[in-house]
Amino acid sequence: MNKTIGILLIIVGVAMLIWTGFTYTKKEKIIDAGPIQVSADRGKTVNWPPYLGGLFVIGGIVIIAVSKK
Repeated sequence: MNKTIGILLIIVGVAMLIWTGFTYTKKEKIIDAGPIQVSADRGKTVNWPPYLGGLFVIGGIVIIAVSKK
């Protein structure tokens, strides 16, 4: 069980190091006046610091090393 968690942390950490964020589109209402509705697509960005991915990789390695004992 611990080895699986460690491997997952390493995979997520490497992915976070490669991709430091992602962008998605959200539809927002601009005007809502009865039968008249105007909406626009807005791009939103989610970013995380690269060191967080490194911490995940290190944590996964530590969990795997400890679980071998």
